[in-house]
Amino acid sequence: MQTSEKHKISGKYFDQPVQELESHCWPPNQSLDHYQSCSDDGGNGLQYSVQNLEQYCTLESSSGMQNSSSTASFSPNGSPVSQPNSQSYPSDLHHSPDNACSSPVSGSCVTDNEHDLKHMIRQLETAMLGTDSDNFDIYAINTSGGATQISIEEERWKYMMEMIARGDLKELLCACAKAIDNNDMHMADWLMTQLRQMVSVSGEPIQRLGAYMLEGLVARLASSGSSIYKALRCKEPASAELLSYMHILYEVCPYFKFGYMSANGAIAEAMKDESRVHIIDFQIAQGSQWLTLIHALSARPGGPPSIRITGIDDPTSAYARGGGLEIVGQRLRKLAESCKVPFEFHSAAISGTEVQLENLGIQPGEAIAVNFAMTLHHMPDESVGTQNHRDRLLRLAKSLSPKVVTLVEQEANTNTAPFFPRFYETMNHYLAIFESIDVTLPREHKERINVEQHCLAREIVNIIACEGPERVERHELLGKWRSRFIMAGFTPSPLSSFVNATIKTLLQSYCDKYTLEEKDGVLYLGWMNRAIIASCAWRC
Repeated sequence: MQTSEKHKISGKYFDQPVQELESHCWPPNQSLDHYQSCSDDGGNGLQYSVQNLEQYCTLESSSGMQNSSSTASFSPNGSPVSQPNSQSYPSDLHHSPDNACSSPVSGSCVTDNEHDLKHMIRQLETAMLGTDSDNFDIYAINTSGGATQISIEEERWKYMMEMIARGDLKELLCACAKAIDNNDMHMADWLMTQLRQMVSVSGEPIQRLGAYMLEGLVARLASSGSSIYKALRCKEPASAELLSYMHILYEVCPYFKFGYMSANGAIAEAMKDESRVHIIDFQIAQGSQWLTLIHALSARPGGPPSIRITGIDDPTSAYARGGGLEIVGQRLRKLAESCKVPFEFHSAAISGTEVQLENLGIQPGEAIAVNFAMTLHHMPDESVGTQNHRDRLLRLAKSLSPKVVTLVEQEANTNTAPFFPRFYETMNHYLAIFESIDVTLPREHKERINVEQHCLAREIVNIIACEGPERVERHELLGKWRSRFIMAGFTPSPLSSFVNATIKTLLQSYCDKYTLEEKDGVLYLGWMNRAIIASCAWRC
């Protein structure tokens, strides 16, 4: 049985103009770029927010998680549980006791009438202007410039209130991210207080995604871009539990299965006349991708070829496997023996950034296939440092004169995009995945929270919270990958019609909202016409 082990918790897994993104969050002519911070001292505002928010920097749920020293966590029903903070902005703004966070997003947690709205705005004025604001007549300002500015500020807060009343979680998340991007800590802190009442790890797809995106925003402030593990402070599940979570995700979502099947089809097609096959997998993980290929090659007319697999993987993956790469070799060797396929396994327990020619064990007379499945987006490029490992590895692959090179990657733009466009892209990309999980895996499924938390949440928080070398989730759109491959000297190798038919047959057993599109020799698997995974093959 296959697992999605390539989708590791340490990180796996459309461009829109910034102006358009801003208009998504704000009314016309009210961009936050012109919003003035309410803090008298920007530094103090940031320090205040970090102190207030650090307590929420955890993704602990009751499902299989241990309590940490953090002062806040997710309660057993999946709702965020916050400890009181006397210094925070008013959080008791007409929240009724029955406003359970696991309920669908609605206006029930905010204002019910115009009087409450005015009351909330007045409370916000108090937070902005200080405790003496009751003696400060905001409408009696003689200076026209000051009156205009305060009027604009009031309109912005009113707009926030309207979004909350509508239960527009996507817009509020965007508004919070924009406030952070503009270093408006007062607005960001207040919006986070409201968002905590609306998100839930056990709610609707946008509520569940929102919970992890909010954690990313909190971690971005409290951790200043520290590593994902420090930001989340989560206790790791046992390796067997983690494998179970990844397997569930692999079965309920066809994205990863689709990727591996299409890559295997391209390799089988390229190697149909070869007697000695050497597959170099730059992130072999559990090695399950190759189980179906060994079976397929064993049935090849004229007999199977001899197969040698070089498995490359970061030594930290040993945790998810429950041991070193020798476990992968033993598993594949046992299968090959049962299929009467001559087989060798060569391990290279090193990071992809460290791979050199001598690590690959190349032998004369063998046909080489190079597999980059869900791995190149972890390699830093020229935007991160002086060493561009993405392009270096492609040049290294080209020097091997391979028969085929396969690429499977998420179709998203989170590498060089600035923070706010990256936040917006992440929300849309992962919302499609959460929605597809919701169709296949019932919300009451006891393991669903763990599946999303350990297989997806860390990616989301890493993209939002981290920068520089600590941000390892750096997806690129297929157009950028195409440019890199062509620059390295490769040409496209369209997938065969047989591979396409196989994928279409696979999709028939899933929800009809999944889409499959072939364009310029590339296969795109998507959800409701949004491409999620791109798969393609290249030759020298």
